[in-house]
Amino acid sequence: MSETLHSDSGARLPRQVADAYVDDLIAIDPITGTYLGVAASSSKLPDFSPAGRAAAAELSRTTLARLDTAERLPGADSDAERRCARLLRERLTAELAVHEADEDLRAVSNIHSPAHAVREVFSLTPADTAEDWAAIAERLRAVPAAFAGYRESLQLGLDRSLYGSPRPTATFVDQLTTWAGQDADDARDYFGEFAAAGPEPLRAELDEAAAGATAAVVELRDWMREVYAPAVAGAPDPVGRERYARWSRYFNGTDLDLDEAYAYGWSEYHRLLAEMKTEAAKILPGAGPWEALKHLDEHGTHIEGVDEVQAWLQGLMDEAIENLDGTHFELAERVKKVESMIAPPGGAAAPYYTNPSEDFSRPGRTWLPTMGQTSFPVYDLVSTWYHEGVPGHHLQLAQWTHVADQLSRYQASVGLVSANAEGWALYAERLMDELGYLKDAEQRLGYLDCQMMRAARVIVDIGMHLGLEIPADSPFHPGERWTVDLAQEFFGLHSGRPAKFVESELTRYLSMPGQAIGYKLGERAWLLGRDNARAAHGDSFDLKAWHMAALSQGSLGLDDLVDELSKL
Repeated sequence: MSETLHSDSGARLPRQVADAYVDDLIAIDPITGTYLGVAASSSKLPDFSPAGRAAAAELSRTTLARLDTAERLPGADSDAERRCARLLRERLTAELAVHEADEDLRAVSNIHSPAHAVREVFSLTPADTAEDWAAIAERLRAVPAAFAGYRESLQLGLDRSLYGSPRPTATFVDQLTTWAGQDADDARDYFGEFAAAGPEPLRAELDEAAAGATAAVVELRDWMREVYAPAVAGAPDPVGRERYARWSRYFNGTDLDLDEAYAYGWSEYHRLLAEMKTEAAKILPGAGPWEALKHLDEHGTHIEGVDEVQAWLQGLMDEAIENLDGTHFELAERVKKVESMIAPPGGAAAPYYTNPSEDFSRPGRTWLPTMGQTSFPVYDLVSTWYHEGVPGHHLQLAQWTHVADQLSRYQASVGLVSANAEGWALYAERLMDELGYLKDAEQRLGYLDCQMMRAARVIVDIGMHLGLEIPADSPFHPGERWTVDLAQEFFGLHSGRPAKFVESELTRYLSMPGQAIGYKLGERAWLLGRDNARAAHGDSFDLKAWHMAALSQGSLGLDDLVDELSKL
């Protein structure tokens, strides 16, 4: 570990400490390096074994000690240094709390695990030249060791009676089967298909490396199915209040009052339900919201074809950039580029976004999992792409990258607080509604359905993990205690999305406790910050200027976010 750390010679202010941390992190986590566009990372993968996780934790502890020194230096009390120091301390402390509770030893998920990180990084690895593909071949050869290290961590978890959630475990086994090309519905192995796009002179090398990676997938799948899944079969899916609070801090950047957040979720549920009934009546008189959404599934506006929906989504984002730039945002040219992509099979059902590289040679990208569909209802896409693309994730995260030299590399990248980013993206959906971009009842009901999903997430994520009571004024099982089965039933009854999506979502919540609540609670923080700033400025409040200042301050936890937004 000492070989990768920077020298302690010379005094460094908090932003320098933060950026040195990023350099040192990339040395032990090449996946982070690839996300940032570091070419030297393209041939490597991290060590996911207990020793590798311990090295990452030691780097965090060393950095916190350096931060203690940095905060005592002249100049450390400037706004820029103070904001960076606050984020760095909060993030590293939250990450260490997760590590020290041995959560690394039961990291099983349908969306967020070391195995998912390995698979997904290949879609972002440069693949333009023969040299790029030679690095990819080396990275493919590193897959077996990466998966072996991950398995070593899970085995230590079993030895210590630290069990992953059974339901995500079963889903993960199915995903590994798909990645290996052994799924009857999709007989393509991920690594083999990826390597097939490489240059002919490297064909034999790439095929051999991909075959080794696929064999490692099969080996991990068999161990998960035959050893891990039986061992965790009796473990509870919900994590309980103590573990939930730890994860909630990790994803939200603050210690939330979970009971207050649960009550807020219900208040939003009732507000949104009333609005949804109004829009549903415009589509199908006398129908309820989800009856109207089912009607739209069959009779609403659709985009037919996978290529066609990819192009349509690209057009939606391009149009948003053209209309919003100069009116509600001031965008740099390189921020204006974002690409619509189709997600590879074998992942979760939810769309997602990937950041641009630090030099913007790889643009920001939105990803649509088709889940076998070829017909796509528009009501389910418009608001979602305002969330994932423009003005949502892309504008915030690309702007952070654009102004990284004014912040710190850390604030613009690995210091991300999930609830900050997801809160902005949900705020972006609401902003487009406020600005009149949801052009008819069909699109507006789809937007409200997205909002209801985020309110329902707060309710069921907190409710089922903590075993809370369903309120007496709930139309659904009042007075009962939440269970996983009740959570899935409630979510299905209050969502226009297919059953596969609902099941994937609940599995995700079980493996990422506290993350799903950050959307609605993050949106609340953004709205409160805007309201406070508007009240402070009165008639002189400039929404465009506020947006750009807000998007240029880098990541913050929710309490810190409200404080900083209110001052803009």
